[in-house]
Amino acid sequence: MALTYIEKINEAAAFIKGKLGDVAPVIGLVLGSGLGDMANQVENPIAIDYSEVPHFPVSTVEGHEGRFVAGTLEGKQVIVMQGRFHYYEGYDMKKVVFPVYVMKAIGVHSVVMTNAAGGMNRGFKAGDLMVISDHLNMTGDNPLIGPNHSELGVRFPDMSEAYSREYRELAHKLAQTVVGEDGVPLKLQEGVYAGITGPTYCTPAELMMLARIGGDAIGMSTVGEVIAARHAGLKVLGISCITDMAVGEELEPLTHEQVVAVANRTKPKFIALVKAFVRDVQLG
Repeated sequence: MALTYIEKINEAAAFIKGKLGDVAPVIGLVLGSGLGDMANQVENPIAIDYSEVPHFPVSTVEGHEGRFVAGTLEGKQVIVMQGRFHYYEGYDMKKVVFPVYVMKAIGVHSVVMTNAAGGMNRGFKAGDLMVISDHLNMTGDNPLIGPNHSELGVRFPDMSEAYSREYRELAHKLAQTVVGEDGVPLKLQEGVYAGITGPTYCTPAELMMLARIGGDAIGMSTVGEVIAARHAGLKVLGISCITDMAVGEELEPLTHEQVVAVANRTKPKFIALVKAFVRDVQLG
């Protein structure tokens, strides 16, 4: 008999717990394209390839290592997803968000969702970091469609504060302590993330539409995972690395390699901000 979704979550969680021993993560971090080096900051790391974990899909995207790294970061026990799964890879939404429920099952209370995104707000520039205040789900899908699993969460989750206001305010406060090579504190942007399916980048007309309906940045991940996180009762901080400006009458052609390259250049301030957040966030 085929296993249920809940049974698969529990099997995956039990496997990971067995690998972690005494490590009991309370914060989960999901790292987007080009941001995977954050995992190198974890002390006494325990690495688990996704391919080892029962029922886990495999990340196929360049810039995504495809493994968990668990250990201690700034005095707190964390589990880091070095790479995520995307709808455009051919996985259904329930597969895409499966790791979120697994992290909840191993004891995680809060998650930091990160991504590489195109900037649509003309006040942004490539290399900026943006705290996500809200999102637009433009995928035409939702991971909660179908029978509700009451063990995971309620049938109709509230999304009025999908991204914790408390966490956003803390991130802005901590940004003042992150100083760049020029001696200037990090200017942390804030805005609405528009989630699309990909894998194509948007046309100019699509970008104009998304900007007009309130989008400040655009990407191909995060939204489904945040829906699942809120369904599971996890508090969320979302951070986008603005890797290109997806605005203007004449868009320059964009490649995934360019996205990863800009994310790599942004890593020092991204790592400093996330470490400060993990250090200072109050869980409960």
